[in-house]
Amino acid sequence: MDTIIGRRHKQALVSLTESKSRLTLLAKVKHKSADLVSQSIQRLLDPIASKVFTLTSDNGKEFAKHQEIAAALRADFYFTHPYSAWQRGLNENTNGLIRQYFPKKHDFTNITDKDVIMVINKLNNKPRKCLGFKTPNEVFLRQ
Repeated sequence: MDTIIGRRHKQALVSLTESKSRLTLLAKVKHKSADLVSQSIQRLLDPIASKVFTLTSDNGKEFAKHQEIAAALRADFYFTHPYSAWQRGLNENTNGLIRQYFPKKHDFTNITDKDVIMVINKLNNKPRKCLGFKTPNEVFLRQ
């Protein structure tokens, strides 16, 4: 899990990436607050809660409600070591792919839910070499 911050820290995207299938989930939040991030994570993962066993994030204060998230999803919550982005390499790589659609200085206040869904669909329906040229959706749905 991670957050991608918009221009002037106005809004953010909550980014979740499943490790085996590379399935990506995104949600736009108005502020990078622990309350909004926690609500978004729970809303994104609730439909697939039976497949969620562990969650890993960095040490950002937006994940301060980690115990609430873990309890709601009945999953274990882990934090990476400080300044060790390599421990979440897949999520960092996925954030780079998301940045192709929403570049660094992009104003996130202009992003619609339709835009977010379009990016989710593009990422989850793109065949990946590491998945034997299957899409994240194909791999996740077969788990």
